[in-house]
Amino acid sequence: MTFEEIVEKARKRLEGADLSKVDGFLAIQVNITGEGEGIFYVEVKDGVLSVEPYEYYDRQAIVTMQSKNFLSMLEGKLDPVLAFTVRKLKIDGNVEKVVEFSRLL
Repeated sequence: MTFEEIVEKARKRLEGADLSKVDGFLAIQVNITGEGEGIFYVEVKDGVLSVEPYEYYDRQAIVTMQSKNFLSMLEGKLDPVLAFTVRKLKIDGNVEKVVEFSRLL
């Protein structure tokens, strides 16, 4: 799967998310490694969701995962907490904001 396909899959998965679960502002950068490697961000600001294929410098956290694990998480086959526990997901920054992000999935 290409990086562009991964970003599009993330957009589609998040487009119907309940943004009322977000406490104010949320900005998470997602670093994909392996096949389809690249960087994109997920932002919720003023009740509007954005998923864009760019690095985000005002991010609250960075999530780093292999593409296959990220796709499994998007499909609901891999729990984010379990992924973190078994080191399939690395977090740099505000863990609470990553938990908010995981609730959108």
